[in-house]
Amino acid sequence: MSTESHRLVVGGVPVEVRRRDIKHLHIGVYPPRGKVRVAVPLRLTDDAVRLALVSRLAWIRRQRAAFEAQQRQSEREMVSGESHYFQGRRYRLRVLESDGPARVRLVGNSTIELRVRPGSSAATTRAVLMQWYRQRLREALPPLLAKWEQRVGVKVSEVRIKKMKTRWGSCNADARRIWLNLELAKKAPTCLEYILVHEMVHFLERRHSKRFRELMDTLMPTWRLAREELNRAPLAHEQWRYCGDTDDDLLGDAAFFAVGGAKLGH
Repeated sequence: MSTESHRLVVGGVPVEVRRRDIKHLHIGVYPPRGKVRVAVPLRLTDDAVRLALVSRLAWIRRQRAAFEAQQRQSEREMVSGESHYFQGRRYRLRVLESDGPARVRLVGNSTIELRVRPGSSAATTRAVLMQWYRQRLREALPPLLAKWEQRVGVKVSEVRIKKMKTRWGSCNADARRIWLNLELAKKAPTCLEYILVHEMVHFLERRHSKRFRELMDTLMPTWRLAREELNRAPLAHEQWRYCGDTDDDLLGDAAFFAVGGAKLGH
């Protein structure tokens, strides 16, 4: 549990320091802008923390540069001709006005056709598209759950889908409940599968520990490739914020370094 939080600046990089009852120092670099956070054992002084950070400064700067370089979409205005993504593919949006019910359909491999009532606002049009994304994501889940519940050896009681600013997924291991970010509907199917498996493995191991990585390696040997694909995918235009509970609460593509241990990737 965190008992103290304050900030340091090391090599021009602002760092949030959290003191916790842990054995090793862990450095995390978080999307989308490369925020740096370090979890520090209670016994370490700030001078010791600075030395550890200086020794990893080159790595920290590489991670921050990678996040800064990640492609981001401009804010969508919900007009014809815009680019929108579905299952990792880019489509052109075609907005049509009609008196019938609102609906969305794919036209070939290049167009998302969205019908709304005349005079509909951008917010209304966006809500129609988001609901379509939600339905498609919901439809993709049953076969994935049937496949991975058996392999992981756990039972998922419920999967909920919602817009999340700082996470691709999260879970309540005790309740066997998983939350998935609605944005996953826009990413390649392998990304959805990776995040779902990731959260299911948290039922067995709650932290991103060596055991967690070993379980992921055994169950899904290609999980790092899926993570990289997710990292490369364009990010939606968002006013990002960071939640403030634990390192595990943050987005699935943060970069971690355990000082005294191996480099971790979550």
